[in-house]
Amino acid sequence: MLRDKIAIVTGSTSGIGLGIAQALARQGAHIMLNGFGDAEPAKAAIAELGVRVSYHGADMSKPAEIEAMVKACEAEFGRVDILVNNAGIQYVAPVEAFPPERWDAIIAINLSAVFHATRAALPGMKQRGFGRIVNVASVHGLVASADKSAYVAAKHGVIGLTKTVALETAASGITCNAICPGWVLTPLVQKQVDDRARADGVDTAEATRRLLGEKQPSMRFTTTEQLGAAAVFLCSEAASNMTGVQMTLDGGWTAQ
Repeated sequence: MLRDKIAIVTGSTSGIGLGIAQALARQGAHIMLNGFGDAEPAKAAIAELGVRVSYHGADMSKPAEIEAMVKACEAEFGRVDILVNNAGIQYVAPVEAFPPERWDAIIAINLSAVFHATRAALPGMKQRGFGRIVNVASVHGLVASADKSAYVAAKHGVIGLTKTVALETAASGITCNAICPGWVLTPLVQKQVDDRARADGVDTAEATRRLLGEKQPSMRFTTTEQLGAAAVFLCSEAASNMTGVQMTLDGGWTAQ
């Protein structure tokens, strides 16, 4: 379906990003990985799917490094067909106790990086008349939760940016869409489960049940495989007239 397409997936050395990269690779896309985790296992996981794989260690809080990553992909693979903006960080605290440096970091990595990568990739996509931009937003791009001011603000911004890019590219052969997961059992969410278990004095299973019970009616985590399949669909011909949308995989969270 995506044979010989070239994809950059940010924040893809583990978790959601790696799951999406693997799903694209299974459809024949060649992958440039990015992230602060150990790149070698991720590269091996992609290579065993029979496609070309590369890695760029761009710090997603630094615009110049993001631009260099896109240029490196174009130099190595010839172009960027698919851009998956997935890199993200989290910090939880009430607004009045939220460290300003944490706010700045979350906005930089979760929101500004999406702009910088998109800005760098769009000229080539427009020149070729084809592009797929998939922004991994969140249910927190649609609704809020207490103590997550920076994350919620950033993800709402990603949704707005997605819509704007979609309008600007609507007649160009490029689509720009957002995936909005609810709870996904990534290392970032596992830390929240572990913190809750300690705070509530319960085991991990009970902490998980409480976490899901508050927000996600299905009482099941969304999986990285499901998010990968969603990204593949958004990059496919079937979704070629689908742009500016927010695809929620949230177990009913935003239906409440």
